[in-house]
Amino acid sequence: MDKHSKKSSSLLHYPVLVVFSLFFIGLFALDLITPDRAYSEMENTTLSQRPALTQLSAKGLNSYFTAYTKYVKDQVFGRDEWISLQSVVETTLLQKEQNGGILLGKEHMMFPRTFSLLDSENRTLPKNTAAVEALCQRHPGKVDVLLAPAASVIYPENVPANAPLLDEDAYLDQLSAAVQAAGGRFVDVRQTLAEHKDEYIYYRTDHHWTSLGAYYAYQQLCGALGLTPFDPAAHTALTAENFYGTHYSKARTWNAVPDTITYYDLPNSLTIYNVTAAGQPADGQTTGLYDTDKLNVYDKYAMFLHGNNGLSRIEGDGTGRILVIKDSYANCFAPYLTANYAQIDVVDFRNYNYGLDQLIADNDYDQILVLYSFDSFKSDPYLYRAGVAG
Repeated sequence: MDKHSKKSSSLLHYPVLVVFSLFFIGLFALDLITPDRAYSEMENTTLSQRPALTQLSAKGLNSYFTAYTKYVKDQVFGRDEWISLQSVVETTLLQKEQNGGILLGKEHMMFPRTFSLLDSENRTLPKNTAAVEALCQRHPGKVDVLLAPAASVIYPENVPANAPLLDEDAYLDQLSAAVQAAGGRFVDVRQTLAEHKDEYIYYRTDHHWTSLGAYYAYQQLCGALGLTPFDPAAHTALTAENFYGTHYSKARTWNAVPDTITYYDLPNSLTIYNVTAAGQPADGQTTGLYDTDKLNVYDKYAMFLHGNNGLSRIEGDGTGRILVIKDSYANCFAPYLTANYAQIDVVDFRNYNYGLDQLIADNDYDQILVLYSFDSFKSDPYLYRAGVAG
């Protein structure tokens, strides 16, 4: 028997080794011929690209191999399927109650694993509270603050047992007292949402409230302001099925129940401004309220108001003007305000790099609404701009 035959015969004694070797060789070959992806819609994240070796030194080589390892992990062939398989094993076979930093609750609900404030949030939350207090003091009687609670506050019975979640209620109580002491009004929607908890008011797979949850909060705001609410029965409701949100992109559970997005067919126009300085810009692009093309991609919620633009203006059917300072919870809320105001200006500090005083002076708003989820309020590094004079 020649050497080649002996080697082949000996390899046959290790079939598992042969199978795994062929598997990894095949995977390596597929990686070579598969184009790199810049973005993973399923995970809503940017993927690493092939790094370049720029420095022939110990430090440079170490940096290169660290980046290359992450690149290989991000660009592995069938990445989405491997992540889904991992989720099946961990949640089904190992009976895990969390995956990817997401708690897997009853009724197919998913909750963020938020057990305490991060160090950065311990610094940011007081700054943001002070900013809102300053806004209330500079515009007495005009500022309403509405902070949407997390789904876990409304559905504690659906959170996995003994999960030591952050005591959000205590923080919301403190914020309510601070806003009212500063001359503003705190619109506390916790009880209203709790009264409707048997309805579909929070998405299962996403961190936002649904359009229905936003509507109940909007109704309460109308009651506080003496306004007649938007009438859903007078408008055509449209739906988009198979929405998998931000929680799902992290947990990737095999048995997740997709969500449904509801929105109303409204003819109102939306102008997205090019912001280059403080105050009211002159240039902008006018479109409809919804970017329905987003309903064909993974992040369907981005269809509301065309995402998180720095400064937008909605032309409403009512009278007067309102300024909405917001995170993305307001994106499905703001269309309801078309029933009450002629002009709804919307500021998102993630893309608006100035204070508000000049903008407020230019537009003489009748009302100012700060609308955030508590989760964003405690962590937003840009909200301090609401309290900056000028």
